[in-house]
Amino acid sequence: MKQIISSLDIGTSTIKLIVGEIYKNKLNVLACSEIKSRGIKNGLIIDPELVYQKLTEVFKRCEEILEIKIKDIVLCVPSYYADFELVEGYTTIDREGGVINGSDIVRALQASIYNKIPPNKELISIMPIEYKVNDDEIVKDPKGLVGSKLSIKSVISVAPKKNVYTIFSILDSMEIRVSDICFNSLADYHEFKTDDMDDKQGAIINIGDEKTEVSIINNGVLIATQVLEMGGKDIDKEIMYAYNIDRKTARKLKETFALAHTDNASTTELEEVVDKSGVKVKINQYEITEIIYNKLKSIFEISKKQINLLTKKENSYIIVTGGTTEIKDIFKNVDESFGKIGILGNIKELGVRNNKYSSVLGIIKYYYRKLSFRNKNASTITDEDQQIIFNGKKKNKDNTLLGKVFSYFFDN
Repeated sequence: MKQIISSLDIGTSTIKLIVGEIYKNKLNVLACSEIKSRGIKNGLIIDPELVYQKLTEVFKRCEEILEIKIKDIVLCVPSYYADFELVEGYTTIDREGGVINGSDIVRALQASIYNKIPPNKELISIMPIEYKVNDDEIVKDPKGLVGSKLSIKSVISVAPKKNVYTIFSILDSMEIRVSDICFNSLADYHEFKTDDMDDKQGAIINIGDEKTEVSIINNGVLIATQVLEMGGKDIDKEIMYAYNIDRKTARKLKETFALAHTDNASTTELEEVVDKSGVKVKINQYEITEIIYNKLKSIFEISKKQINLLTKKENSYIIVTGGTTEIKDIFKNVDESFGKIGILGNIKELGVRNNKYSSVLGIIKYYYRKLSFRNKNASTITDEDQQIIFNGKKKNKDNTLLGKVFSYFFDN
């Protein structure tokens, strides 16, 4: 069975659904669907009926591409009012030979969270930080070792039930199962991380449309996070106010004409738009870039202060991602604000090379790595449905570009 995983990210501005295959430790995107959100504010659902309608549409688009019904997903959830706690647990190994396997790890994890979740909270993730066999030395991977006891120390993250139960209820009504959940920031980390980051502490800054999430990752474990009520919409508002234009026009100028940093901005290049009064206005690239530059500088400065509030330890890296980071030349702002440790997200997956996809891609990698460590298959797509995708049980031969891409992935 191939490792094919469906992931869902319900954002304030867009809902994103991706189906991807992990092949030779590389993620290949098989289908992607994205639609503008409705009924969501600051990452939380305020109108379940509108969200249901939008989710139905976004799932339909992917299902039409793959010709299957998506029944199982992994889900990104907002980190509002998240709490973190260090927990410990153990399990005994009483089978003959005493060789530790993935099932023993799962039992130890279950023991560590027993009676640890407050009644008004929901467990989002449990992140192991160390294992011990027979109370001896700490090991990174206990599988294959021999012992009678496996102890584990982990960090658990929880969030208010209201943050997740509404979406669970909507997905349940759509007959869609949630296999796992994860905070966006942890997913972002798994999208961009390198091997050496697992032994260091750093920060993730995800600048979305309405919010910016600032999180601390220590040795690959999410230990703290904070949501700031600012994002791309604040940049749009500054442009709207300066030129008396609507948000749609402001956003288009931001995304297609302006730059994030003044270094390369032209003082002569102009763009003509119509303002709210119906008057034609000529926008100077340097002037609009200066507006964006100042707002981004403010967002980065506030994010830096938040990082210092979340941790007193020195960070080895600061990853900056999110849809707002797609403004041209923003790498200059990242370098200026964070220096050598600043890293601008760079998504490499074909068809989704935009930082707005970092969470929905990263959660696939997170889920795959977690289940692989426990010697479990991570696929959320059944064998039967995989056969439909791979072998193309269609009436007509698929000569489309997408069909050829599938053939390349699945025939090799």
